[in-house]
Amino acid sequence: MLDIEAYDHILFIIALCVPYSGKSWKKLFLLATAFTIGHSLTLGLAIFDVIQFSTSLVEKLIPVTIIVTCLYNVYQCFRSTDETWSSNVNLNYLIALIFGLIHGMGFSSFFRAALMPGEEDELWQQLLAFNVGIEVSQLIIIFGFVVLAGVVLNVLGVKWKWWVVGVSVFCGLVAISLLLNI
Repeated sequence: MLDIEAYDHILFIIALCVPYSGKSWKKLFLLATAFTIGHSLTLGLAIFDVIQFSTSLVEKLIPVTIIVTCLYNVYQCFRSTDETWSSNVNLNYLIALIFGLIHGMGFSSFFRAALMPGEEDELWQQLLAFNVGIEVSQLIIIFGFVVLAGVVLNVLGVKWKWWVVGVSVFCGLVAISLLLNI
């Protein structure tokens, strides 16, 4: 996930986390975990051939998840009166979980391609290591993003609302570009 070619997943994590400050680190951790639970479920089901799906459809749905998350951020930003969005946290966990299901299908194509011949016997171990790697990568991305947000908000003095809107619009535009180029 730290690979620059996985920027669609990085954009999603950023879009999901932009409304939260470093003070909300528990919420950020739970959001990343909800996303991991969602993608782990569909990744496992796909790897063990319990579910099948159209790869081209999933490639289109991933940018849609980013766009929807960004639109939700902007809507909530202008609707909310505080920076915590505390009344919407459970909905955000649900969004992370559901959209994680879609991203897990996208991860399954990468996971299959990364398997070396003969590793099929160790599929459970590989799957566990892959998921742990994604969770750690997400936490690294979140930590880096929270540090950047702290600098932008506290040092540069950008207002929280405009930070959320700006980052969401940027991520949304990149996702629209992704969607149009599929």
